[in-house]
Amino acid sequence: MTQTRSGNAMMHVLHPVEVKRLSKSFGRLNVLNDLTVGFKPGQTTAVVGPNGAGKTTLIKCILGLVRPDEGQITVAGQPVIGSHLYRSQLGYMPQHARYPDNLTGRDMIELVQSLRPEAGRPDMTLVRTLRLEGELDKPFRTLSGGTRQKISAVLAFMFNPPIYILDEPTAGLDPVASTALKDHIRSARDAGASVVLTCHVVAHLEELADRIVFLLDGRIRYDGPLEGLRHETGERTIERAIAFILEGEAA
Repeated sequence: MTQTRSGNAMMHVLHPVEVKRLSKSFGRLNVLNDLTVGFKPGQTTAVVGPNGAGKTTLIKCILGLVRPDEGQITVAGQPVIGSHLYRSQLGYMPQHARYPDNLTGRDMIELVQSLRPEAGRPDMTLVRTLRLEGELDKPFRTLSGGTRQKISAVLAFMFNPPIYILDEPTAGLDPVASTALKDHIRSARDAGASVVLTCHVVAHLEELADRIVFLLDGRIRYDGPLEGLRHETGERTIERAIAFILEGEAA
């Protein structure tokens, strides 16, 4: 949590997403260990780390899909545990979305809209940007993985929420669609949204992320700007900096 000074009093500034002392185990496997982190408005944070570092579990805890053993999470000031009010503040794009084979993209848009009547008219900008006009009335069973990923992006961004959780958002997209989606993510951030994403493509991290939260064994190994990670390791690129940390931990 950030603290700023107002006169002689300390004033706490809540981030759109606050994670405090979060721990989670699956059996004997400790996945998250007393983890505290906040995600700011107007900033894109990349959560990175090797397989098993706790990235997916952290995201699922923020979404309310996994219940932590200890700790607290608030989204837009609302507790994730014991409340559902936070959900309207989130746009979520999973890496591998699963939709009923017989439904169409338009069916899913209408379904999400029916669940959010207070949100008003949906923003269909990405339908045009990603050239989906001719795909929305086809059943999901006939669509490629890349087209499903595009529809997932439309569903995540359609109400312009203040917080985005994007799990490998460019996975499976062709270069044209990937570039268009990255532009849209940057526009959301520039409009003041808090964007949290995972991504294995280092070039995309360097294009999108203002900040890196590097997880290792369920703990934060590094939290700061990309340039700071290069400086800390003495490496010229983010890819080499990440490799340097992993090799050092393995030694």
